[in-house]
Amino acid sequence: MKALKYLLVLVLIPVFAFTVVHKYYVSITEVQYVKEEKSVQIISRIFIDDLENVLRQRYDKTLTLAGENESEKVDVYLAKYLKEKIHIKINGKPATLHVLGKTYDLDVAVCYIEIPNVENISEFEIKNQVLYDLFEEQQNVVRLDINDKKKSFILITQNNKGLLKFD
Repeated sequence: MKALKYLLVLVLIPVFAFTVVHKYYVSITEVQYVKEEKSVQIISRIFIDDLENVLRQRYDKTLTLAGENESEKVDVYLAKYLKEKIHIKINGKPATLHVLGKTYDLDVAVCYIEIPNVENISEFEIKNQVLYDLFEEQQNVVRLDINDKKKSFILITQNNKGLLKFD
């Protein structure tokens, strides 16, 4: 019995000694074309702590994403950051993003973006580099719902673009 305990300790200590807690770095962006409204509507979900860290690093070290009594600078910096990191081309032409705002859902910032006045889409390209400047292992999942066609991409630093063409 004593030998079994000794053997168990010898096996378990190395296993636990080399186990590292790993955090996942991921954002999810959903893109939908609402033909009746001639609008591309985008919802991007980003972990609050990661988003706060990148905004602090780039713009203001004192910034806090708090919800209540939050500085007005947060929305300005958030819009600036998203416009720098998310690039969309519709039918081969760059689109202008309108960051409408954000809400918080537990530990996630839900960011609302729109591209108005889109008559039709024959080609849609998205480049999403959100949080790549903080985390090399960041993955940005993009789900498209355009012209009744659904497509998903997992974008990483080495492959940060997705393209959807319609015939």
